[in-house]
Amino acid sequence: MLALPPPVLTAPAAREVSFGRVAGTAPSGTRRIVVRVGGKVVASRGLRGRSFDFHVDLPARDVRVRVTAISRGRTSSTEVSPVFGLPRAASPRAASPWLDVALSARVRSLAAGFGSTSAVYVEDLSTGAGAATNARARFPAASTLKLAIAVEALRVHAGKPLPGSRLDGLLYAMLVRSDNDAANAIETYFGGSTSGGSARVNELMRSLGLNDSEMFGGYARTLAARRRPIPVQVDSQPYFGRGKYASAWDLARLARYVHQAAGGKGPLATRHRGAFTPSDARYLLYLLAHVSDAGKLDRFLGPSATLLHKGGWLANSRHDNGLVYWPGGVFVVAVLTWRPGGVGVASDVLAGKVAAAALARFRERPSPRR
Repeated sequence: MLALPPPVLTAPAAREVSFGRVAGTAPSGTRRIVVRVGGKVVASRGLRGRSFDFHVDLPARDVRVRVTAISRGRTSSTEVSPVFGLPRAASPRAASPWLDVALSARVRSLAAGFGSTSAVYVEDLSTGAGAATNARARFPAASTLKLAIAVEALRVHAGKPLPGSRLDGLLYAMLVRSDNDAANAIETYFGGSTSGGSARVNELMRSLGLNDSEMFGGYARTLAARRRPIPVQVDSQPYFGRGKYASAWDLARLARYVHQAAGGKGPLATRHRGAFTPSDARYLLYLLAHVSDAGKLDRFLGPSATLLHKGGWLANSRHDNGLVYWPGGVFVVAVLTWRPGGVGVASDVLAGKVAAAALARFRERPSPRR
């Protein structure tokens, strides 16, 4: 009896996030497709024809996905790992932002309690409900713009970086460990120098309508109807001279665009179609899922939520920007803080309280009139 060829998968893919989609082509004669995650059967589907495309639930961690084709006593399998699972309900979709008044009151109260300059933007990417305060004020960007560097690097590079390649290693170091030398090397990779790379990043940001952010050279060496729009304005802004800067509005939109691009949606996917692909976005989200910088936005979220984020800090500034995935969906949240005498744990507590308040509110799924 001839061996059964293995199924060919188009989703999921290794070193990417997955919202549970399992798709591909089975060998001729296949009668059933079985999906195992970590050795456990999570789906068993009869098959007519050769194509299959359905969803399974994946845990929010790195997993091994094994897809087996069965045909009259013969079996063959294809295994993909690592894959980082995200909730099916968080699959990218289009939703117009609108102001949730109750959440806005809570966000403003938390920001006022910080006692110095801060900015917040938060938005449920499933419903569009959100809130903001001082969202367009410019703060020293610190490492938050490393996300923009990663987007430009993947836009320029042809295809997802190979595992163990120089760019793969640099992106991991820059995002997961926030390594400044890696950031400078990546800017030089696509721009010829850190100044040239910064110019490319700024051009990318402007192409996406992100006008309140600016890369400036390299980094120091490592050591609907009746719906009101979410208000994005400047109430107060720190003075910090020249250098990299960003706003909560810009950083949150950049994270939103990366999430949307994972499903081929949003301006990053459409305006840079063919250059920044859904695979690029899912790979970038995979790296963000492994960032080792806990205790900020995730401080009070609990085990049911998963944070993909990139923070940054300087002596007087401390920020976090990320995507919070939970069983009911996903929201983006950016919290930026500034204190002339120096920042500390109070900034992280503010970020954690804002994210926890947003999660509690979005679990209620507010309607437009609330």
